[in-house]
Amino acid sequence: MNMLNKISVAILAVMASPLFASADNGSSASGLVAIGAGIAIGAAALGGALGQGKTVSAALEAIGRNPAASGKAFAPMILGLVLIESLVIFAFVIANGLAGKV
Repeated sequence: MNMLNKISVAILAVMASPLFASADNGSSASGLVAIGAGIAIGAAALGGALGQGKTVSAALEAIGRNPAASGKAFAPMILGLVLIESLVIFAFVIANGLAGKV
């Protein structure tokens, strides 16, 4: 088994562990909710990081091509970063609410 397969098996084992944990009500649905919350915040953080990287990259490229327009490119960049981060925070709040139901 190569290293990538070992890492994949370890990640799946960690993700599946809430399924086998005993819940107060005896249902395995709480484990699925925990996995869903973990995947949701992970996907939101990944998407937010990629979006912020692309936003900053495009703004810096625009400023590099035309330094006189740095003032015009800076404000929309900050607004875009704030909106991207607010979506990640919103996903965190939802995932935290779901995890509280476990």
